[in-house]
Amino acid sequence: MKLPHWPRRVFAQLLLSQTVVTVGVTTVTAGLFLAPVSSELDHDAMQRALSIAQATAADETIARAADTRDVVAAQRNAEQIRLATGASFVVVTDLDGIRLSHTDPGRIGHRVSTDPEPALNGRSVTAIQQGTLGRTARGKVPLRMADGRIVGEVSVGISDDSIRRRLLKMLTGILLCAGAGLAAGTIATLALARRLKRRTHNIALADISALLVEREAMLHGIREGMVALDERGRIRLANDEAIRLLGLPEDCTGRPIAEVLPPGRLTDVLTGRITGADLPAVRDDRVLVVNRMVTAEGGAVVTLRDRTELESLVRELDTTRSLTEALRAQDHEHANRMHTLLGLLELGRHEQAVAFISEQSGSHAAVAARIAEQVQDPHVAALLAGKTAVADERGVRLVLAPAAHLPDAVMDARALVTVLGNLIDNAVDAVAPRADPGGRVEVTLAAAGSTLLLQVADSGPGVPEELREQVFEEGWTSKDAPAHRPRGLGLAMVRRLVERTGGRIVLDSGPLGGARFTVELPEALLTTQLVEA
Repeated sequence: MKLPHWPRRVFAQLLLSQTVVTVGVTTVTAGLFLAPVSSELDHDAMQRALSIAQATAADETIARAADTRDVVAAQRNAEQIRLATGASFVVVTDLDGIRLSHTDPGRIGHRVSTDPEPALNGRSVTAIQQGTLGRTARGKVPLRMADGRIVGEVSVGISDDSIRRRLLKMLTGILLCAGAGLAAGTIATLALARRLKRRTHNIALADISALLVEREAMLHGIREGMVALDERGRIRLANDEAIRLLGLPEDCTGRPIAEVLPPGRLTDVLTGRITGADLPAVRDDRVLVVNRMVTAEGGAVVTLRDRTELESLVRELDTTRSLTEALRAQDHEHANRMHTLLGLLELGRHEQAVAFISEQSGSHAAVAARIAEQVQDPHVAALLAGKTAVADERGVRLVLAPAAHLPDAVMDARALVTVLGNLIDNAVDAVAPRADPGGRVEVTLAAAGSTLLLQVADSGPGVPEELREQVFEEGWTSKDAPAHRPRGLGLAMVRRLVERTGGRIVLDSGPLGGARFTVELPEALLTTQLVEA
């Protein structure tokens, strides 16, 4: 015979196990209750038998009958008491333990079946004993004359059947109470099982274990950060990538987001104060794209994508695109110059053609030479040369201040290029839309020991004083965002980079009439190299 399998579903296992537990507890409780009840009923029966025996022994008529061995008087009085009290028997004996009364007259004159000596010796006795009338609860007392002399004993018995009848009456009520408790427990178990069925989506217990293992493997294996929050904004779990991207402490689980992250746009996005899809945010020097989805329980699941490298590639793509457009324009301009040169040659004006070639080739070489002379760091010099060409294509004149100077002693050229490139891009963007032929951006670089000072000023509309702090916030922008990248991250990243090195950045009005960004970067230059230079 094949045994039935243990159910696999969680709700079925709970229902079965809880039902078994409820039945077991109810049964044990009823048994534990009945055991002392049965003992108490026996005790009550013995005390009742003893009380009847004591009342019988107090009757002087019965004492005289026992003293004179008057069987008729003893039998008559004992039966009257038995019938009046409902006892099973009332037996009167003489000093030898010979019965003088009994419910069965045929047993009168015989010695009692149980030991009469304790009562004949003057002691009252209660006990559950087996006698000629079966098992009874008995009370035995000495029978005394008025002078205190013992002349016999009185033995009264309460039938075990009457005790059992009382127990059965009580048992019915106990079983009804137990049944009601069992029914209530079963209904509560069924309700709990149904709720658990809905919460677990009726999956098997083994499947839950497998899902947990798969979840852990998935969470710690994916390259996206994921943070789960409860309804109070506390971290329920965070995978390894989220801890790395956000810089969370190892004991972040159970702590509110606002406690483990500094105030700012990133914290506002994670907590839901800022809503939207693919929201950009900055953490240290990382650009993150954040999505937050609210769960049915009131919590949230937040996903994080690291866009730092992609953002760098997009910036390089923008620069390359701008250079390409600049080269295309230069190619068109070069063609026009070649046509001019050809016309001069065809007209026989050779001296003017030579002067025209010298003038055109010398202007570009002069710009590159001036940049290389003032800026000795090759990375920054290349950046300025490229930005100059792009700005020129957009109708903006990008120049170095006459006193600008940067030695080849930059410790972190990549960070400096990021800071300077963003500031120049913003300045050109501010000037170019105005279509002003006098649009100008001026860059100033200066070294003071190991400290680097740089300024980027433009002739654009400037920034109102009330917005000069807001422009550094993540996501804030006054421009339309292109399809391939979010806006509002450049200045936020610049500020993070500057402050991370212990520097500072200030925005005010410049001498050209527009905005001026002043950046101070301590410990940005190698002083030993400066001395040698």
